[in-house]
Amino acid sequence: MIYRDFQDLKLSALGFGAMRLPVVDGDDSAIDEPRALAMVDYAMEHGINYYDTAWGYHNGNSELVMGRALARHPRESFYVATKFPGYDLANMPKVEEIFERQLEKTGMEYFDFYLFHNVCEMNIDAYLNPEFGIYDYLVKQREAGRIRHLGFSAHGSVEVMRRFLEAYGKDMEFCQIQLNYLDWEFQDARGKVELLKEWGIPVWVMEPVRGGKLANLSEANAAKLSAARPDEEPVAWAFRFLQGIPEVVVTLSGMSNMEQLEANIATYETERPLTDEERATLQEVVDDMLGQGTVPCTACHYCTSHCPQGLDIPFLLAMYNQMQITGKGDFIAPMALSSLPADKQPSACIGCGSCAAVCPQQIDIPGTLADFAAKLGQ
Repeated sequence: MIYRDFQDLKLSALGFGAMRLPVVDGDDSAIDEPRALAMVDYAMEHGINYYDTAWGYHNGNSELVMGRALARHPRESFYVATKFPGYDLANMPKVEEIFERQLEKTGMEYFDFYLFHNVCEMNIDAYLNPEFGIYDYLVKQREAGRIRHLGFSAHGSVEVMRRFLEAYGKDMEFCQIQLNYLDWEFQDARGKVELLKEWGIPVWVMEPVRGGKLANLSEANAAKLSAARPDEEPVAWAFRFLQGIPEVVVTLSGMSNMEQLEANIATYETERPLTDEERATLQEVVDDMLGQGTVPCTACHYCTSHCPQGLDIPFLLAMYNQMQITGKGDFIAPMALSSLPADKQPSACIGCGSCAAVCPQQIDIPGTLADFAAKLGQ
């Protein structure tokens, strides 16, 4: 196992994400506990020492099962992380209640790592609202030793992350972002890494294979990668890409079975970052994937000055592309759109066509926004 330095700790470069544990009969809330415990035991035996769970994973059962799984091992042999569930605004006044319950659920006396969960457009104002006392409470828990290291995870834009950092950055020790070769440009993960680098904050990776999408490429794209590295599967390419980003400390993988765990551990026994030539091959794969059902918006903003509704068309098209790439399970686009009033949603487009008339990419903007509104059920 490869290890990375973080302050005075050595963390396994591969972390065990507990959002996609094995379940019974496809029921996400019914974790197959014997299989999950066996996976944690195997991970511990093979050098993984970082375990990431959260309040809402598996309908609230992930913290319970991971607590029981980790209790089978010496407390000094692992680091456990969980998060304050600010993705649900109803939780904002309940930080003390939730934190105490998390300690009970996991059976821990302290958390090695604790995060503000999912800083994004939807909740940034609430997270920054001092009336809820979230920041003050969590800093006090760190001072008391019940949190050893405090950080945040973010699905929001670079601008949202910057607002959070300007308020709380001096106390943030690490940040977890969605980072993979598809989102390096598509979701501006590169810009997020650069922002965190400016603040001296190390990067934790979530969604390294984008929910399995990068492990299940088209036959043609898989063949391109195989020709360049015949000894590695597509999923290994996703991890090798991340090994070439020096700011990355821990890469979390939500593994659902022993086979995935074994394969990922095997990958992290060696460090083989991609060469420039291999990154160029990977870019060909990205270009092909992004060409499937997305629109070629360059965010030139010509359209916005011609929109009588004052819509932020480039933002709406970016969210449309996000949903097109991810599919029905996408939550990022609806989450980001929830921060907009009704008169700025895709359904507010009146179909006048003024925007399309000046679009250098000749995008059918009214048709795209109508499709987007239909997909959103607006």
